[in-house]
Amino acid sequence: MKLSLPVLVLVAFFLASGLIFAAQMPAGPAQAPTSQTPPAQLPVAQSAQAPPKVNSASKSEPKNYVVPSGTRLPLILHNAVTTRNAKPGDPVYLETLFPVVIENHILIPAGSYVQGEIQEAKRPGKVKGTGEIRLRLNSMILPNGYVVDFNAIPTNAGTGGDEATDTEGKIHGDTDKGTDVGTVLKTTGIGAGVGGIATQSAKGAGIGAGVGAAVGLGAVLLTRGPELELPRGTTVDVVLDRTVYLDASRVNFTDPGHASDLPGPASREPTRSRSPI
Repeated sequence: MKLSLPVLVLVAFFLASGLIFAAQMPAGPAQAPTSQTPPAQLPVAQSAQAPPKVNSASKSEPKNYVVPSGTRLPLILHNAVTTRNAKPGDPVYLETLFPVVIENHILIPAGSYVQGEIQEAKRPGKVKGTGEIRLRLNSMILPNGYVVDFNAIPTNAGTGGDEATDTEGKIHGDTDKGTDVGTVLKTTGIGAGVGGIATQSAKGAGIGAGVGAAVGLGAVLLTRGPELELPRGTTVDVVLDRTVYLDASRVNFTDPGHASDLPGPASREPTRSRSPI
């Protein structure tokens, strides 16, 4: 069938309108993604915490036990000392007799070794003066081997004689005035007897007595006084003249300790040296 021109124009108009409408139609919904975005990852916890910082200034110093100045130590002497041959620098060896306990802690057990030296030694004179020895104690070895430095001086000495200690720690020997007087009296009596017999008179006896007294006095003046003796076993009391600090980690004694069983020196009388030198 043959269409007329107006019809063809109308058909063409509708076809063109449809194409335009189709072109302006919105596109279909977008296709959903095939995979979802993974969730945000949480922070991974640390497996171990870092060690805390240590402030070196906060570290406390090791604790010390304090043995104050003025503390007394009873000691016993292991080696004999005499002014007859003692000289400065000679060592002396002692041992503690009784433990030192401070704040319920045994700081120095009995049986601790003490070492010192002779600082001065003086022999007795022929006319006057006594033997003298000055000691200085300067170190101590505790039973566990811990060595402690300290300073101490004697305050008393039990020697078996009449030795004495002054405030400076010097030990003085005894004198034998009784022996000296006896020597003079004895020689005086002998001289008087010999003079009386020889002259058969009182005058002779008097002359003999004077001669005997002179001889006795000469004997005293020509010989030295008694030597200062510190026999083995002499007890010596000493006093610390400065504070001693003991490392607490090395002072852990539970036993009061035991001193050596040394017999004390026997009682003795002072004896003037028989030698004139």
